[in-house]
Amino acid sequence: MAKTLAERLAAHFAGFTYDKLTDDNRKAVKRLLLDYLGVAVAGSQTGSGKVARQYAASMGGHAQATLIGDGARVPAMQAAFANAISSHSVELDDIDVLALFHFSPPVYSAALATAEQVSAGGRELLAALAAGCEMMERLSKAANNSLRNRGYHTTPTCGVFGAAIAASQLLRLSEEQIVSALGLTGAQAGGLMEMYGPSMQKRFNPGPASRSGITAAAMAQLGFTGAATIFDGERGFLAAFTDANQPGQLVAGLDQPYQLDIEFKPYSCARPIHNAIDCALEIRRKHAPDLERVKRIQMARHPDWALYHQNAHPSTYHEAQVSLPYSVAVALTDGQALFAQYNNARLKEPMLVRLSEMVEISVDDSLPRGVSCRMTMEMDDGARHVSQVDYPKGSIQNPMSDAELRAKFDSLAVPVLGKGRAAEAAAMVENIEECRDIGELMRLLAPSEK
Repeated sequence: MAKTLAERLAAHFAGFTYDKLTDDNRKAVKRLLLDYLGVAVAGSQTGSGKVARQYAASMGGHAQATLIGDGARVPAMQAAFANAISSHSVELDDIDVLALFHFSPPVYSAALATAEQVSAGGRELLAALAAGCEMMERLSKAANNSLRNRGYHTTPTCGVFGAAIAASQLLRLSEEQIVSALGLTGAQAGGLMEMYGPSMQKRFNPGPASRSGITAAAMAQLGFTGAATIFDGERGFLAAFTDANQPGQLVAGLDQPYQLDIEFKPYSCARPIHNAIDCALEIRRKHAPDLERVKRIQMARHPDWALYHQNAHPSTYHEAQVSLPYSVAVALTDGQALFAQYNNARLKEPMLVRLSEMVEISVDDSLPRGVSCRMTMEMDDGARHVSQVDYPKGSIQNPMSDAELRAKFDSLAVPVLGKGRAAEAAAMVENIEECRDIGELMRLLAPSEK
């Protein structure tokens, strides 16, 4: 009998080790580890991060893993839950090349919590991170764009499988156990795109995914069996979550090295908005327009994302971070779009309101990429300034350097951890292969006064 997709994936990941990682993938997951930690440390201090930490600590249980930005130790599942929410709370987490999902909140949170629980070392962690990211992206390729267009949020819906594979690696599950873990993961998959608005809803989504991935792996380790047909069955994941899919993407090239393309965020907002920000920054840099004399701002977007992020009147910073008009306005006024720009106190500033209301979004299917944007600014004297951005800053084609990523980490981590601890954590990530116990790294991620 032919093997199911889950069985083929299990055979692949059961033999997954650090030595099988390509140099590019080792570098990619290490760069993302530094980025994740900085983002999670900063996010842990936001309203959503604080509630998540408080909830995790209130549940009690064995002290297995560390709450980032806190230092309290809680069960691994609870640490993964809270840390995933923290890492998604400032809109600076990584992104895939199609801007459909974030690798690190579900996968890295689950992997770090499990690694700490079992006292795994750096090499084991890197292998688990790479495996989890690969699993997540394979499933996204198989399910999207239909998954997203039906209203499911890819980060938790596919990320739960990445979290399960990462945990399975660290728990050293057998091939048969990984099949069960994947089946049990499917029983918990979910996450809706009904998350944009003034609430913290969007921050929550990766939390259950990270926790559920660990649950699935732990239950499979104890002998609880799951459906081998979870992906390709009549009522399996692809049938339930998509109208159109490409199941072959789940197992394409299993005998070849998998290329992980991980992109990074320089701006504190939803990734499909970054192209628009880069357009605004380019016009600002090249033309220094007098913003009082702007008459019209047109933003052409690819059909993939044109109907998203249109709210020109955000009422909270959560809404502002998914508002293209506000993001363009603040980029034009401030020359940047960091977390400080997404501040409730700024949302009613007259110039920001005026520029936000001026942004007209249109659909242009001639644009080459799903995230492409073309901005045309018209001035009151008839002058026109045009910028088109297909590859935003932080993309594979327009990358952030190691120095830029370190500066981003420092800007996020130092205010919470202090210079000493932040530098020590960064140095440990740089040499993570030599780390014998990931707990040593995690214990650095609390404010120095604790």
